[in-house]
Amino acid sequence: MTPPPRRPLPEVLPGEDRTFNPAPDGAPLFVDLVPASCWFTNVRSHLAPADWDRVRRMVYERAGHRCEACGEPARPQQRIWLEAHERWAYDEAPTDEPFASFGMPVQRLRRLVCLCTRCHETTHLGLAGLRGHHERAFDHLCAVNGWTRSRARIHVTEANRLFEERSRVEWLLDLNILLLAGVQVLPPR
Repeated sequence: MTPPPRRPLPEVLPGEDRTFNPAPDGAPLFVDLVPASCWFTNVRSHLAPADWDRVRRMVYERAGHRCEACGEPARPQQRIWLEAHERWAYDEAPTDEPFASFGMPVQRLRRLVCLCTRCHETTHLGLAGLRGHHERAFDHLCAVNGWTRSRARIHVTEANRLFEERSRVEWLLDLNILLLAGVQVLPPR
């Protein structure tokens, strides 16, 4: 039996905040370190491959197939692609149900953005460092935001402080903006 066709995704997911940007001064690119307690629990790990493909394609299309941080298109010949990235809000004392009744803080998906490979690498600066690309990613952060190296170091220090603080806690995952759009959320693969 063939599964029913999936309904098209809306350009903006129900409850998605397209203005959500926790960056200092609204910078287009920022280091966004996911707490260690949340590693390997991203959107992609909770969706069937076909659903992840639908979601990422919707993200690319609504961004006009350009990076939402630097404005560049994919350049496969230079090994630069477009990638979907999650923007999370961290609610330490949720008051909405069912999350309030669990008595745990919530990592809430607020927005999906289209980033090029360079901007995505910069966002995950810790991973870039593990791969030997810290300086390249740091330089990209400065270039995209028009920051001095000193200003960028302050930002990275603050991002690392937040990472350490948030990594001390186990977070519940809220993917309601996907559920409300009719995307099936699965246990992580």
